[in-house]
Amino acid sequence: MKITVSHQNEMKFEAKTEKSSFIIDCPQISPIEYFLSGIITCSATDVVMLPKQQGYEVKNLEVSGEVVRNESAPRKFNTLHLEYRFDSNADDTLAARWVMASLETYCSTINTIRDTTAISYTIIHNGNVIRENEKMISGGGSSVDFGTLQGCNA
Repeated sequence: MKITVSHQNEMKFEAKTEKSSFIIDCPQISPIEYFLSGIITCSATDVVMLPKQQGYEVKNLEVSGEVVRNESAPRKFNTLHLEYRFDSNADDTLAARWVMASLETYCSTINTIRDTTAISYTIIHNGNVIRENEKMISGGGSSVDFGTLQGCNA
């Protein structure tokens, strides 16, 4: 993947990708807002595509993200909370699996930041809260405590 950004005028830049181009108009939308939008869109596409591949349909999808950043430079993401709100013709367990598959496996942007950012999520499926403030299984800059593991005695 290659992207070239060129200054247009004042605080406007043009980003050219291998497929298209778009204008980044700072400070109307800051680069960090584009970044967060990309993270959210990456996961949202998974939540549309995974069900479709399994013969299900997602409707009324809305994903919002809220970030807490460092107060001083570099103002990196410390926490990210994502809220998924959608309707589908699947049960709640399968709907939750689509979101979790996106977060843990498929979404490249989330997987790029998960080792330095504590990520949590809420899922509202068919109007019902089915997961609330759940943490990602992996990532977040901390290790997962599996307790004491004992090997087999030979």
